[in-house]
Amino acid sequence: MKFYILTLFPEMIENVLGTSIIGRAVERGMISYEAINIRDFTLDKHKKVDDYPYGGGAGMVMQAQPIYDAWESAARRADGPVRTVYLTPQGETFSQAKAKEFALEEDLILLCGHYEGVDERVLEEIVTDYISIGDYVLTGGELPAVVVVDAVSRMVPGVLSNRESGETESFEDGLLEYPQYSRPEVWHDRAVPPILLSGNHQKVDEWRRQQSLFRTRERRPDLLKTAHLTEKDKKYLNFE
Repeated sequence: MKFYILTLFPEMIENVLGTSIIGRAVERGMISYEAINIRDFTLDKHKKVDDYPYGGGAGMVMQAQPIYDAWESAARRADGPVRTVYLTPQGETFSQAKAKEFALEEDLILLCGHYEGVDERVLEEIVTDYISIGDYVLTGGELPAVVVVDAVSRMVPGVLSNRESGETESFEDGLLEYPQYSRPEVWHDRAVPPILLSGNHQKVDEWRRQQSLFRTRERRPDLLKTAHLTEKDKKYLNFE
């Protein structure tokens, strides 16, 4: 899978994605990314990519032409029609389900906005998905872009090793993950739950499921409305 990230600050993208699990996946050829500098495509001799908004108002708006030409340079190299994601607070809230959906693509273009926004005409022409990582405003789309790339990359086969497997992570079955423990057995007078030391894998699995249910009810009860709950799960939670 390849990610094309249209940005005014490619160094922000490269500094994050070149490290840790994602960096190793790039080295192994499991995924690749290219931070495309939108300024390289402006026709302005001063590398200007923004201008005042029609109708007045504060701030500047990113112009359509350099964004479109940057997008076109990526789209030409993609294998067929390519989904283009615009990172914006006005978009659909990003989720694990959306990460899995994006991971089915061979190519993905992500557009990072800046200033007061982007000329609506280019958005109408190139964008297929509007994605938000939360109900707040950032100075630009670079941080949301690397969040999306990280989450999507982990869904690509081979990116995670067996030790890093995400099969039991939060949101995989609509619930939060159960608590985790490691050595030492006692720390600050807090002991590891005895069930985890029992060696009884069936009992451990049951305990983890219960803890996942209880934690979700405590911290994210909204998830229980759409989670896949068995009759046994409902009994744990005293659901009718």
